Amino acid sequence: MNTNTDIGAIAKAVVRRNTEEVQGGGNFALFDELFADDFVDHTPQPAGTPDKAGARLLYRALRQAFPDFHAVIHWQSVEGDRVTTFKTYHGTHEGALFGIAPTGRKVQFDTVDVMRVQDGRITEHWGVAHLYSLLQQLNALPAMFPAA
Repeated sequence: MNTNTDIGAIAKAVVRRNTEEVQGGGNFALFDELFADDFVDHTPQPAGTPDKAGARLLYRALRQAFPDFHAVIHWQSVEGDRVTTFKTYHGTHEGALFGIAPTGRKVQFDTVDVMRVQDGRITEHWGVAHLYSLLQQLNALPAMFPAA
């Protein structure tokens, strides 16, 4: 039995459950189980906090803005206790987000993130979301950056 492989498979499953059941399904009881109390987000969104409460707030804001919010995971890779995931988020903009009034538009944007999983819980996050693409789709870019 290869312990590193088992740990990697468990870590990937934890991250996948977060993506599918918490972000995509709105299961915030599971959020509390999956995220460590001392969770640190190294790349919080604007006006967010780099902790568990900030991540919960962001997830709730996304679910309110996009009630059908969900991700398609393209691939995951594990190195040690870190899981890297490339995914595309999808949703219909039916609630305010970042001060942008609902547009009713269907959107999608890519994200790459890394989550550290220790003892079955997410302890750290680093991520890059293609928010420029999201703003383009919502027609919310300043005049100096017109939508294509």
